[in-house]
Amino acid sequence: MKIFCHRGDFQKMGFLLMILVCLFADVWSQVNPGVCRYPLGMSGGQIEDKDISASSQWSESTAARYGRLDFEDGDGAWCPDMSVEPESTKEFLQIDLRSLHFITLVGTQGRHAGGFGKEFAQMYQIKYSRNGRRWVSWRNRHGRQVIEGNKNAYDTVLKDLEPPIIARFVRFMPITDHSMNVCMRVELYGCEWLDGLVSYSAPIGQLMVHRGQHIYLNDSVYDGEVGYSSGMTEGLGQLTDGVCGLDDFTHSHVYNVWPGYDYVGWTNESFPGNYVEILFEFDRIRNFTTMKVHCNNMFPKKVKTFRQATCFFRSSSDWEPTPVTFSPVMDDVNPSARFVTVALNNRMASSIKCQYFFADAWMMFSEITFQSDTAVYNTTLASRKSGAPPSTQPGDDPTHKVDDSNTRILIGCLVAIIFILVAIIVIILWRQVWQKMLEKASRRMLDDELTASLSIQSETFTYNNNNQSSAGSEQESNSTYERIFPLGPDYQEPSRLIRKLPEFSLSMEEAGTSGVSKPVQAGPQEGVPHYAEADIVNLQGVTGSNTYSVPAITMDLLSGKDLAVEEFPRKQLTFKEKLGEGQFGEVHLCEAEGMQEFMDKDFSFDVSNNQPVLVAVKMLREDANKNARTDFLKEIKIMSRLKDPNIVRLLGVCVCSDPLCMITEYMENGDLNQFLSRHEPEGQIALACNAPTVSYSNLHHMATQIASGMKYLSSLNFVHRDLATRNCLVGKDYTIKIADFGMSRNLYSGDYYRIQGRAVLPIRWMAWESILLGKFTTASDVWAFGVTLWETFTLCKEQPYSQLSDEQVIENTGEFFRDQQRQIYLPQPACCPDPIYKLMLSCWQRNTNERPSFQEIHQTLLGCLV
Repeated sequence: MKIFCHRGDFQKMGFLLMILVCLFADVWSQVNPGVCRYPLGMSGGQIEDKDISASSQWSESTAARYGRLDFEDGDGAWCPDMSVEPESTKEFLQIDLRSLHFITLVGTQGRHAGGFGKEFAQMYQIKYSRNGRRWVSWRNRHGRQVIEGNKNAYDTVLKDLEPPIIARFVRFMPITDHSMNVCMRVELYGCEWLDGLVSYSAPIGQLMVHRGQHIYLNDSVYDGEVGYSSGMTEGLGQLTDGVCGLDDFTHSHVYNVWPGYDYVGWTNESFPGNYVEILFEFDRIRNFTTMKVHCNNMFPKKVKTFRQATCFFRSSSDWEPTPVTFSPVMDDVNPSARFVTVALNNRMASSIKCQYFFADAWMMFSEITFQSDTAVYNTTLASRKSGAPPSTQPGDDPTHKVDDSNTRILIGCLVAIIFILVAIIVIILWRQVWQKMLEKASRRMLDDELTASLSIQSETFTYNNNNQSSAGSEQESNSTYERIFPLGPDYQEPSRLIRKLPEFSLSMEEAGTSGVSKPVQAGPQEGVPHYAEADIVNLQGVTGSNTYSVPAITMDLLSGKDLAVEEFPRKQLTFKEKLGEGQFGEVHLCEAEGMQEFMDKDFSFDVSNNQPVLVAVKMLREDANKNARTDFLKEIKIMSRLKDPNIVRLLGVCVCSDPLCMITEYMENGDLNQFLSRHEPEGQIALACNAPTVSYSNLHHMATQIASGMKYLSSLNFVHRDLATRNCLVGKDYTIKIADFGMSRNLYSGDYYRIQGRAVLPIRWMAWESILLGKFTTASDVWAFGVTLWETFTLCKEQPYSQLSDEQVIENTGEFFRDQQRQIYLPQPACCPDPIYKLMLSCWQRNTNERPSFQEIHQTLLGCLV
């Protein structure tokens, strides 16, 4: 169910109450296809054998009841009586879900039977029905009905249903291009359809021509009857698919579709009464509280929300004479799309007819959802079962029809919530006391820890182990560079998110809070655990992010080495544009003249010696505090040692005077996210649109380079912590170099989640243990690489988990911890082959030791090259 819980600056109790309100509100909200992905009971056994049927069966041991995903009972699957003939759809496996469900995903397997079976369906179609009489063939958003199935008898193949379907009965129909034996095991994923809406009837959406552009506002996935004179009848479509339209209706959430796809729209020129009438039919008589209509409001293009809605109600054969009328406040300032909530005043009905009046030339809807009182319509159902019709006589108050048992249940729930809140308060208070004790203990243990500092002497740098600057006499107070603790001060805010999961419980050893993580006892080249959780030095960079978390032992090894870069004359830097800014400084795009003279012989530029070089300059603000300055110098020390073809190189520094600057490479094509989003995959559609294209081999080449760069970082035991396409730069011939200033750019502010105004985290790229425990290791970088790989093969057309709110992304990490197979994974991109998607899934393993190393990832990508 879709829910909009906006984050804000809440106190702890307010934050917890908001979570509880969100969880309870979820029962009545619109369904969210990104969250509604739970197995419906084929593999778990909740769907009974009697509810699974088939057109035929080859034998009793291959009957329909054996068509359950991941089960090997009987002979291992459902198999029809005869071979499936080309293009034939007469054989089917049918599932009765007993009530309406919103189905977003399907899974299929063949017949394995412990290695003795080999039958599977290479392709199949799906038919569905809401009443068992009228059947509809599912088709994707581009009109294709055939779904690619299995390539062997044992692997599970999951396919997203885009658009999702609302149905009680579902049929899987295997099809082939030649006569062959097939067998199937299946599972459905989704959730119960609580809206109860079984159909809506509306006028056909119309064509808008805006400045020569054709914008098609028809309901392209409507599954009912469509006639020119009768309009759309007895079906469901885009108004119930769970996808809300964008502010700009000429663009779409859905990749590679036509302008206007997200919306169904009408012009007032076609409606003499100046309104559009939509009829909604429901599964039973319900007590309706509100209706939410997602409307476009781009008034500069003569599109507005409706100015008035008048709704009529019907419980039997006749419409009630008294409608509900609602007039929203018109907004001529903000052109954003929005939900308009219409109060329906607890009216009882099984049908609703609403007239939406135009406020401008056009009116466009993308979603309509209804909220009804469960307790009331349960009472109505009880009266129907007993043979007594629900009371709808004038003067009756339907809100008083709730029976005492439901009232007692409600009171019991409220009491339980109060007890839960009291328990949470006690836990919070106890954790605060315990946390302060842990922080004091950790600081005592760190008093003697060696910290790095750089001092400046006559334009050269020496590393001082006594934590003093030789350029001045001022003594540093205390080290601010501490080991990563699950409840340590640097990661205190992320760990608080664990409170969103009341059942979450960790032993002291699992959380790593039993003491300080043991330091690594060997150098970075040998003996270092691959996923190190050793002593970590956290560098607070100019951009406000800890880009590279560096083992303290590595800093120790670097302490005796001279700085590997030279002072660069400021006057030879020419400002081009501001790339971004952070808490402590700014990042500028500049041209550097004469940079070639300052570089090592092993480094070459793609420009001649007489031409300026494009560089990124990180500049520390002059008013930055002492800790920020020390961190900046440490970051220079680290960056000067990173020499890899796929890591952005530190070219020079300006540290003899303020503001302190470090100069790094910048690639001519900008960052990978913007580069890919401007391209289309090779194919007929790209040719028709005359758009720049990128091939699969190009995408694969870029992904391999990112893996190579991360392999280098992990060999040094460095943790990046913000790996994403926004932090990868693109040069000539699809050259990739990993960078670190994505967080500083306003363009990507939506990729970061601010927790109570403090910590800023890229949660959509982070591993579950990083969000819940504050653990950042090479294993969490592997997780982020999997998301980066997904971005690459979707050409960055959408944000990861774009259908989930930030809160729901965090809640999904709890599902990974609980490991009850309810976690949501990013879907397989359209142009991504199975081996690459399998690699992504391996990066998202729940257990860190089951994720591949970057060495293994790099080898896998090299092996996948076609």
